[in-house]
Amino acid sequence: MLDTFFEDQVYKGVTFDLNGLPSGKYENCRFVNCNFTQISLAGIKFSSCEFENCDLSLCKTGGTAFQEVVFKHCKLLGMHFEECNPFLLSMRFEKCQLNLSSFYQLKLKKTVFRECSLHEVDFVETDLTSSNFDHCDLLGAMFDRSVLEKVDFRTAFNYNIDMEANRIKKAK
Repeated sequence: MLDTFFEDQVYKGVTFDLNGLPSGKYENCRFVNCNFTQISLAGIKFSSCEFENCDLSLCKTGGTAFQEVVFKHCKLLGMHFEECNPFLLSMRFEKCQLNLSSFYQLKLKKTVFRECSLHEVDFVETDLTSSNFDHCDLLGAMFDRSVLEKVDFRTAFNYNIDMEANRIKKAK
């Protein structure tokens, strides 16, 4: 069975509810002011896509591929990113709410979090090498056995990192 392919599409103000988002591959698509709350994104592939002012809270992400995806001003509460397809996983977050989300055991090298709320986010055993937490609130965020080498925390706040339980060489 062939997947449906969506390219260069713009979705504005769409509420994906009972029917969810059609399964397939989305490349270079924009989602603006869309509501994905609690739907399943399982198996869907997003490549070079942008989500702006969208609510993706509590979405099911089993096997979802996020490759070079940007989230701007999005609500991503309780997202389990560790269930995503790890192949070429690459995301950027700008002014997003990611509270209670989980990135457990993911490789997120060079990931940018800019002006995000990351309350009680699970970064346990996550590889964040060379990532940047620019003006992010990390209240209650969990770092344990995480790779934080070369991570920039200079403008982040409310974080608590056990220096002995994490790899932090050359972190700022």
